Amino acid sequence: MKKIILLVAMFISSLMVAQNEFDKFDGKEGVESIIVSQKMFDLMSKVKVDAKDKEAQQYLNLLKKLDNLAAYYTSNAKLGNELNTATTAYLKANPLDLISTSTQEGNAIKVYGKSDANQTHVKELLVVVNGDFKGIKTSVLSVKGDFPISDIAMLVKKLNIPVADVLSKIGK
Repeated sequence: MKKIILLVAMFISSLMVAQNEFDKFDGKEGVESIIVSQKMFDLMSKVKVDAKDKEAQQYLNLLKKLDNLAAYYTSNAKLGNELNTATTAYLKANPLDLISTSTQEGNAIKVYGKSDANQTHVKELLVVVNGDFKGIKTSVLSVKGDFPISDIAMLVKKLNIPVADVLSKIGK
């Protein structure tokens, strides 16, 4: 019985640590952040749009599939190192597959993910960009839900999150 309680406690504490790896950057001076919860996605998906606007319909359909989005970015090299350290700790606690690495316009881009059993949809996506993208040195984007990876670039662009241009090139 003690072993079961200990295992449950360890599991819960690892979840809490994993969630908090990036939480410390929310509101931190020098780090810009955008955090969108499932409740906000639910509200956004109920917006009425023109039925003829296929892009808007696609966008609203994607919103229904998302649980959480968090983006953190900084132009400060020291804070960028802290974001990278938090990313490493997050990946240790939440193993994700390395989907791709690339260098575009001098930016090192790593995309990590976890897919569903059929590998047709992504359950979690973590994108890390290091370099100098329009003055931003480090960006970390985390998206959770059940969605095709090809739709994420559209969402990031609509939400005006830096590195949308870089993400749109990943699928090409």
